[in-house]
Amino acid sequence: MGGPAGKPKAVEGEEAAHIKRETLGIGDRRKHHTREATALKGHVKKPDTHHRVYRFRFYPTEEQARQLQRTFGACRWVYNEGLALRSGAWERHRVNVGFAETCRALTGWKRAEETAWLKEVSSTVLQQSLRHLDQAFGRFFKGKAKYPRRKRKGRSRDTATYVRTGFTWVEDRDRPGTGLVTLAKQSGALDIRWSRALPAGAVPVRLSVTRDRAGRFFVSTLVEERMVPLPAALVSGSQEPRATALDLGLASLVTLDDGTKVDHPRLLKRYAEKLARLQRELHRKVRGSRNRNKVRQKIARLYALITDVRRNMLDQLTTRLVRENQVLVVEDLSVATLVRSARGIGRRRKAKLNQAIRDASWGELLRQLRYKCEWYGRTLVIVDRFFPSTRRCSACHRRGPKLDVSVREWTCAECGVLHDRDVNAAVNLRNEGMRLYWLVATALPPGRKTPTVIKASELEECLPAV
Repeated sequence: MGGPAGKPKAVEGEEAAHIKRETLGIGDRRKHHTREATALKGHVKKPDTHHRVYRFRFYPTEEQARQLQRTFGACRWVYNEGLALRSGAWERHRVNVGFAETCRALTGWKRAEETAWLKEVSSTVLQQSLRHLDQAFGRFFKGKAKYPRRKRKGRSRDTATYVRTGFTWVEDRDRPGTGLVTLAKQSGALDIRWSRALPAGAVPVRLSVTRDRAGRFFVSTLVEERMVPLPAALVSGSQEPRATALDLGLASLVTLDDGTKVDHPRLLKRYAEKLARLQRELHRKVRGSRNRNKVRQKIARLYALITDVRRNMLDQLTTRLVRENQVLVVEDLSVATLVRSARGIGRRRKAKLNQAIRDASWGELLRQLRYKCEWYGRTLVIVDRFFPSTRRCSACHRRGPKLDVSVREWTCAECGVLHDRDVNAAVNLRNEGMRLYWLVATALPPGRKTPTVIKASELEECLPAV
């Protein structure tokens, strides 16, 4: 039977409960069965605080490593079983299964003889795996992501999330901000290398333990921290905010409106020869052999090095820009669209271009700028992606013809000024960004702070209601 728009109608009521209980094997809600079911609420941060993640490396013992390996496998298995349960329930019976039903199904899986090994893993970790599955479905229903896919061993990320009841935290009195972290189902504390201290007195809200392809273990602690805004960055001798515009590119990673250029590190190109040699060596090894696994570890460690260097470079660059400027202007880039696979003629050239864009990590750079501006009281202005920053002359504002990527300099046909492609784009972005900034800043009532993010496509939301 179809719904009003021709869509399949969901089965509800007693019939749905019968299918869940008899066919799908989902037990009834026994605990607090006399109370009405209420939606679970996530952790709400305190006012004037931000959630901040601190990431540390730790070195587990052999026993801890084995237990974590079982935890990673159990989380992956529970995620896949929950996905199969929810997908099968709708495809075969037109029954909606949510987070609460999958948690009750998890209880049944633990009681079954063939899956009793799930008891060796903390129940909170497995429930968080189902929570992640529910969030994946939520993003899919909102149109923000594709349909959830199964996790594969060796392909998917090894991770486990521990909520507050899944670990113990004892702060070191001699070194505030550090301490002992003991995970559920483990007797000893983790050997964490505290590269920096957490905020004194802060208790981690959540822990995430991960293992990367290189075999390194990391623990990410989520804490509530009260961020202190930086002093206002003003132009010397005036009350005008200091501003800069960033033009992201490939010839130079970032070009500022004052002509400063930050070189593209091109890490993949720098290590391309070594990667190719290791890949050829891997191809010659027998599948499943120890020597093949050794080469695979070398490749993973090299990629981990590239990732660490890139992340550190972007972190230092964005921190410096946020500290020195009050207003930062960028272009609204759709990185996912830019790196789409090309077909037909020129697809090899497009593949090289996509690799260079991924190596530059524009998305990560914009993400860091956004949350750091929010933390430190800066303003990020995002200019519309269709604004002709490259083709427009920054001197006379005449719009020129479309330029190929290989053209690095061009002369304006109207005023005859010779422009550097990237510098001209950065200047145009700064002018347009400051126009949007003052449009919002002058419309705000006295005493109200300028929004952290001013986006051209959402300008009406930034302006106060009349």
